[in-house]
Amino acid sequence: MEPRKSTESIVIHCSATKPTMDIGLNEIRKWHVKENGWRDVGYHYIVRRNGEVELGRRHDDTGAHAAGYNHKTIGVCMVGGMADDNSAENNFTDKQWTAVKDLLNQIKVDYPGLKIIGHNEISSKECPSFDVQEWLNG
Repeated sequence: MEPRKSTESIVIHCSATKPTMDIGLNEIRKWHVKENGWRDVGYHYIVRRNGEVELGRRHDDTGAHAAGYNHKTIGVCMVGGMADDNSAENNFTDKQWTAVKDLLNQIKVDYPGLKIIGHNEISSKECPSFDVQEWLNG
């Protein structure tokens, strides 16, 4: 484990999977370890389509989810975010929206004052397939 020295933000991601793909921690961990050669899954939390929150890396461990920002962020991945034609799509379930709101509130208890951002705010990716700031302020 490589502990983070500071925590400034929570970065929201999507798994870039279609709604029919009911995946979670085990599948994403395999992708990250086998395909990327990482030591573990890159995210700290994964929110499955049924609203279940799975723990990835320890919350105080340095993640592997946002290049240049891992040393100061917590990564939350929502399963989904891709349409059948492989384009970005906000296709998350009501249970996911409820679970991610609850999770963010829980994280902010341990880390008050954190900024919540989408991966697309710090990279050229479409991830998480929705505008996080609009969602937070909506």
